[in-house]
Amino acid sequence: MSADGTRIEKIAPEDYTDVQAAAVADALGGRGFLPSPFQIWLHSPALAERIGALGTYLTTSSALSKREYEIAVVVVARRLNSPYVYEAHLRGAEKAGNPPEVIAALRDGRVPEFATARERAVYEIAATSDDSEPASDAIFAAAVAELGRDGLADLLGLIGYYTAVSVAMKLHRVPAGAR
Repeated sequence: MSADGTRIEKIAPEDYTDVQAAAVADALGGRGFLPSPFQIWLHSPALAERIGALGTYLTTSSALSKREYEIAVVVVARRLNSPYVYEAHLRGAEKAGNPPEVIAALRDGRVPEFATARERAVYEIAATSDDSEPASDAIFAAAVAELGRDGLADLLGLIGYYTAVSVAMKLHRVPAGAR
């Protein structure tokens, strides 16, 4: 366990393999910062390369708006009880321009009143993503109508990515607000 109480075992930059160094450089080049979960992914250099590319795509190029992106991440993190991801992305949702009443509802676990049908569709898909049964036909049809098949595919990729991030940060005991 590290000095800060997390289970993350950091790799010093001078100890990076060539693949690790390239994955870090790609993440920095694509996003301008190194995401916290990267300290976990780097222990599997090939995974770090691939998941880093996915994360950069989702952050910079997906069909979802920044508001929609953050809504989905908050819902996933809350459902998986991952405090680090949840708190970080509640702040992100606020910075992305989600109204205070949406942030309050998300924080309280209530269904928000969204400004757009797209945001509502994102929320509903994220909120039903780990249910034992698939989302209803009405939720699915609304998501396809509002997001298109490309937007829905990006949303599903985002949900999968942030499921991995949330579980990793929770397992490694990274608390809300950690850097």
